[in-house]
Amino acid sequence: MEILVDYFRRVGMYEWWVVAIELLLIGLVVYWAVDFLEGTRGERLFRGVIFILIAGFLILKLVVGQFAFERLQYLYNGFLIAVLIIAVAAFQPEIRRALIRIGRARFLASPSLQLARTAEQIINTVTELAASKIGAIIVIEKRVALGEFIETGVQIDAKVTAELLKSIFRPGTDLHDMAVIVRGDRIAAAKVQLPLAEAGSVDGFILGSRHRAAIGITTGSDATCLVVSEETGSISIAQTGKLIRNVSESQLRLHLTSTMDEMVPIFERLRRFQRKSVARNDKDTT
Repeated sequence: MEILVDYFRRVGMYEWWVVAIELLLIGLVVYWAVDFLEGTRGERLFRGVIFILIAGFLILKLVVGQFAFERLQYLYNGFLIAVLIIAVAAFQPEIRRALIRIGRARFLASPSLQLARTAEQIINTVTELAASKIGAIIVIEKRVALGEFIETGVQIDAKVTAELLKSIFRPGTDLHDMAVIVRGDRIAAAKVQLPLAEAGSVDGFILGSRHRAAIGITTGSDATCLVVSEETGSISIAQTGKLIRNVSESQLRLHLTSTMDEMVPIFERLRRFQRKSVARNDKDTT
C-alpha cells in the first residue's frame, strides 16, 4: 500500500498538463488498437495480453518492492519477451492489415502523384491504340457522378493500368465494345452504354457512334471523354458537349494534366470514402 501511495505522490510532483497529455496519448493508442481489432479474432487475445501485462506488472512491483524478489523480477522480464514474440506471431494478420493501411496513407502517395500516374497510363493506352487503329472510348468522371451509367456495364473496380485498358479494348474480347469509365485512379466499369448525341457532323466529319457517345455523356455531365477512331486512328477529346478532333500526344497530355488537377480534391474525398469502406469490409470478413 505504501508503494502505491509513494507512486501517486511522485506523480503529483509533475505538471498536471504533462500527466493529462500522457494519459490522453496512452488512451488514444489503446482505443485505436481496440477499435482496429474489434470484431476480429485478435480482439480477445489483445485484451488478454494487456490484462496479463498490467496485472503482472502491478503484482510484481508490489511483491518485489515489499520482499525484494530479484530472481522473480528477472523471470518476469524474460516472460515479457516471450509474450511479445508470441504476440507478434498471434497478431500476424492484424499487423499485416495495419501495415497495408499505413501504406495507403496520404503522405506515402499524394493524390496529385497518383492522378498523374493515372494520366500517364491513359495517355500510353490511347496513343498505342491510335497507332494500331483500335477503337476506344474512355470517360473520366469528375464531380458529377456517373453511377447510373456504371450500373449498365460490367463493374471492374481495378487500378488504372495501360495493360488492363489495352486488354479491355482489344478486338474480340467481351468488353471491347462501348465505353470504360475511370473514377479517380481506378477503372470503375467497362462495356458501359452511353447516351448518344444526335447524328450530325463536326467540321465536316460525320460522327460515328463513339464520338456521338462522347458528346452525349459530356453534354449531361462535367466528365472528360477520350475517343480513338477505329477508321483513322485519330484521337478526340470531348468536354462540355464539344468535340476536339485530331489531338496530338502533347495536346492530350495537356488536357489530361488540367483534368487531373481539377480532380485532386474530388479524389481526396473519394479515397476517404474508400478507406472507410475497406475498414468496414475488413471487420466484416474477419
